[in-house]
Amino acid sequence: MIVSKVYSAGGIVYRSDSRGIQIILCGRVKSGIWVLPKGTPISGESITSTAVREVVEETGLLVSIERKIGTIQYKFENLQEEILYDKKVHFFLMSPIGGSINNHDNEFDVVEWCSFTDALTKMTHANEVRIVEKAVSLLRG
Repeated sequence: MIVSKVYSAGGIVYRSDSRGIQIILCGRVKSGIWVLPKGTPISGESITSTAVREVVEETGLLVSIERKIGTIQYKFENLQEEILYDKKVHFFLMSPIGGSINNHDNEFDVVEWCSFTDALTKMTHANEVRIVEKAVSLLRG
């Protein structure tokens, strides 16, 4: 089996008000998957440019990077092509500066703001839960 190292980038888009911290999640209704916005770079694109572009496309929000939060890493297989992917995803803390979640692309059925607590219970992948927990811990100082 061939091992292929790949990477992607995305964001933890947040807002904070009297109700607390809210996080953007992207969902697929039929499969029940809820994830952070992220995606693969196009040729020659930097990690930060990939993160911003993917978040804008998948959420409809214009965003600004505040800081890097960290990375998650996982492996998955494409058995038909006999490739084992070793993937690293770089995540950045982002704030919305415009746009609307009504303008998200069609990769996801739903994009919504969730309270920090609801986001943690709704999210599909434990490694994304941990990166959100890290981001919120940093926000709370």
